[in-house]
Amino acid sequence: MKRKQVLKTLAASVASAWALPVTGISTNRDNFVPLKGNINHSVSQWCYGFMPLEELVLACKEIGLKSVELLTEKQWPVAMKHGLTCAMGYGTDLGLSQGFNNPALHEKYLKDYSASIPKAAQDGLKNLICFSGNTNGLTPAQGLENCARGLEPIVKLAARHNITICMELLNSKVDHKDYQCDRTSWGVQLCEKLGLDNFKLLYDIYHMQIMEGDVIATIKANAKYIGHYHTAGVPGRHEIDETQELHYPAIMRAIVATGFKGFVGQEFVPTESDKLGALRKAVMICDV
Repeated sequence: MKRKQVLKTLAASVASAWALPVTGISTNRDNFVPLKGNINHSVSQWCYGFMPLEELVLACKEIGLKSVELLTEKQWPVAMKHGLTCAMGYGTDLGLSQGFNNPALHEKYLKDYSASIPKAAQDGLKNLICFSGNTNGLTPAQGLENCARGLEPIVKLAARHNITICMELLNSKVDHKDYQCDRTSWGVQLCEKLGLDNFKLLYDIYHMQIMEGDVIATIKANAKYIGHYHTAGVPGRHEIDETQELHYPAIMRAIVATGFKGFVGQEFVPTESDKLGALRKAVMICDV
């Protein structure tokens, strides 16, 4: 979809945000309800890959987001140019099915992250993403050992540059068959094995609802290990409104209650005709 229309007045309360349609929204800042400031809002670029990045950045700035994330090193300056950051950057070009549980990739990871970490720090980034990779027959214990061995020198380098490395929790039931870091408990074990404060988990609410549910209790119990959050509606990975099963205002209030100061990234695939309006609505739902 080509972006023509964006963002009209939405109600100040989260409750009204659930009820409003996502069409016919204006970018007129005079109509905007200010965001509360308790949640740092971001969006994953790939969900809006149908539009030019700079156009997305400008639209996000109008909405009130502080970040467009999951950008490559070459894309970071586009967000910075307009006063936004990239709350979660890529440090390598390897995909999520190939990860740190494969020792054959450790040399490449060390080379890639050794180059990207100083550049990320220079550009003001605070987080780079990483993945466990698929199990390919590895036991949980073997995967933990391999990941820890490959990550340790990279995370220690990142610490010297004030960068946190975040491993994403993904579901292996629907979207990413055989992915190893598919449960919070496994990710927490990796955090504890490394014992480094700048290694955290990217807790994807959509993925973990599919794998284990009990989202709010899990967040409360493991808050110190979580460095970033992603959203999407369950089932389907679409809008986070009343068409899906998760109640995001309650989840966001639980996140705020933990003292979390990082970012919440919207990572749903929009289906509404006004896709930027859907993003605005999602931000309002999460702005508790």
